[in-house]
Amino acid sequence: MDLLKGDLEVDNVRLQFDVRRSSLWKTRSLSSVVNLGFKMVDSQYYLPNDIGVSALDCGEAFRLLSPQEKKYAHYLSRAAWYGGLAVLLQTSPESAEIFVLLQRIFRKQAPSQLAQVATAAGLSSEEYQAFLVYAAGLYANMGNYKSFGDTKFIPNLPKDKLEALVKASQAFQEQPAEMEALWNSCSCLLYSLEDKQKQLGLGDKGITTYFSGNCCLEDAELAQKFLDSQKLSAYNTRLFKRNNGGKACYEVRLASAVKADCAAEGECESCCGNFNFEDKEFAVKRGDYAPLMEKVCYYLQQAQTHAANENQRKMLEEYRRSFTLGSVDAHKEGSRYWIKDKGPIVESYIGFIESYRDPFGSRGEFEGFVAVVNKAMSERFAKLVSSAEVLLPELPWPRAFEKDTFLKPDFTSLDVLTFAGSGIPAGINIPNYDDIRQSEGFKNVSLGNVLAVAYSTQKEKLTFLAEDDKDLFIKWKGPSFEVQVGLHELLGHGSGKLFVQDDQGKFNFDQSKVVNPETGEPVSSWYRGSETWDSKFSTIASSYEECRAECVGLYLCLKKQVLSIFGHEGQDAEDVVYVNWLSMVRAGLLGLEFYTPESKSWRQAHMQARFVILCVLLEAGEGLVSLEEITGQDGKPDARITVDRSKIHTVGKNAIHSFLCKLQILKSTADVEGGRFLYDFYSTVSDSGAHNFLRLRETVLLRKETRKLFVQANTRVNGENVDLVEYEGSVAGLISSFTERFQDDADQLEANLLEMSKNDSPCWS
Repeated sequence: MDLLKGDLEVDNVRLQFDVRRSSLWKTRSLSSVVNLGFKMVDSQYYLPNDIGVSALDCGEAFRLLSPQEKKYAHYLSRAAWYGGLAVLLQTSPESAEIFVLLQRIFRKQAPSQLAQVATAAGLSSEEYQAFLVYAAGLYANMGNYKSFGDTKFIPNLPKDKLEALVKASQAFQEQPAEMEALWNSCSCLLYSLEDKQKQLGLGDKGITTYFSGNCCLEDAELAQKFLDSQKLSAYNTRLFKRNNGGKACYEVRLASAVKADCAAEGECESCCGNFNFEDKEFAVKRGDYAPLMEKVCYYLQQAQTHAANENQRKMLEEYRRSFTLGSVDAHKEGSRYWIKDKGPIVESYIGFIESYRDPFGSRGEFEGFVAVVNKAMSERFAKLVSSAEVLLPELPWPRAFEKDTFLKPDFTSLDVLTFAGSGIPAGINIPNYDDIRQSEGFKNVSLGNVLAVAYSTQKEKLTFLAEDDKDLFIKWKGPSFEVQVGLHELLGHGSGKLFVQDDQGKFNFDQSKVVNPETGEPVSSWYRGSETWDSKFSTIASSYEECRAECVGLYLCLKKQVLSIFGHEGQDAEDVVYVNWLSMVRAGLLGLEFYTPESKSWRQAHMQARFVILCVLLEAGEGLVSLEEITGQDGKPDARITVDRSKIHTVGKNAIHSFLCKLQILKSTADVEGGRFLYDFYSTVSDSGAHNFLRLRETVLLRKETRKLFVQANTRVNGENVDLVEYEGSVAGLISSFTERFQDDADQLEANLLEMSKNDSPCWS
């Protein structure tokens, strides 16, 4: 999980909910719309020419590694980068083709060389910059949908101008037939903004390649039941539905290097085969992303020879087995060795990890990271870990709802060398496997060099804050976020017990004694057999859990002991608390950017979570949080949000205490109906009630600042040494990093991507 749910006073909540949900979508103002060619395009669907781009600095950390550690980091990075290309195929039908088109253009001509071609083809400097920004955005997001928000982005220049540039490029001149076919295949979807294609989603709500185009929510639910019956995880799967003589047939496809469905070497029996479930046919098959999984396995094997210890070697062996056979069980075994690998100098994790972008919330997107420990910052997190057993009892739920034993994890601050996938978080708490987290442990990491550049803000670009708050916000945003990340990952995601009855009927809690504090009645629901948090709470699971972790951070940052661990005392400590709470409610307002009124759905788990917290704190009343609509100095709609710092420790603390307890009780008891009711209520965006959130959303879109793109270094073996190849923090630098990243086998790799994309293409129509 990365940073960034008895008696719920049901009658009162339902009354408020009925009032708040009576909303009508207003006609969109043209303030967030620009002229693109001959049509009007909403600005949220392109990336601005002045988008922020920052290089992730890991030079000093990498140079301090030993030769063995550098080679270990290098081969792990290669595995991560090749596996990360699977995200193209997990994002949209056209992403892989667009990626190949860009790679072929930039492999022949660097951005500086292509500029002259662009001018000759009739592009203005602004239009060429827009093309470079689009290319950089596609690389950084591993597809043409934003990793944070799941909206599509298109080039901010007319289609005929981009076509002219493509056809004038050296790549096109050398291979006109292939490039023409590639352009014709992807150019329509590259620019399309039909309603369904504007965002990721299932069925008529958006685009997804985790499911074939004819799948709907009912298909996803049925497939989950089938997977549970076979004790198969959905993490590394996709679902394809076809019609066979009027009968629905489903293919569950596992990500694996091996394509054969029979038992492979090292397997007692294969999980693949044909099954009849609830009068439907299911086929479990292997081979999804096979060429990419082969490369991952090859580089993991190379890394094994440079591992520092036996835990690392066994970890990589199990990962290889997982990606070879499509076995989540093997990945879980590798994760167990990973947890045991305490305090490594080079830290890493790889696999199908986070389920944020699966519309159903069960399938993992591929990611892999390699990073180097920042020892100074890690000491602070180690102190937080040492204090965890004292801090956990401070959380607002009864002892029976907390894990029987707190398994002290590693918690380190890392400088990222490689983060392959659709985006880079600020902190991570993994593995996501409930059974391992509950009984064996987990690890936390804070990504220091990401934090250093991702959240730096210029005063003139700070929106929705009072002038008096801006200087304080800029001064303490970084330190307060460091505290929030630490608490969110360690004591947020790391806390709370799930009540489980296993396949043998054994309970992990005392049914006769454990009482639901919200109802005063004995606990009456729990997880059964192979049910997990993700499989039970599905579509709300990710956001709900992020909300719970964020609430833990807000609640425990009020403790002087916590602030002291991070070096904050006296007035400084109070300022850190104030800015942390102010930052959270401001983030809740900013979260409105990631809500789609047409489908009444949220596109980003963390931002939905922060909006929920904003609503909880507004509901607390007594002047704790004030949100007002104003007119900005430019004469356009604006908003201002403030927090009464004198009421954080009283009104604010009480509100989070009550809400956080409800979230945990519902999660522990697998109360899906109660959890969904509560979370959907606070997630509702309407134009009625005390605040017109639909109108405020327009203001947020008008004044939004696009998230930064990150440029990452490459590594290259040079004899017995490994060189670090760094790039400038610009769109040109980002593009160059990607073209050089895959240059060794570019032709074969691109052919593989196009073949996989072509093979899947009939599934999307």
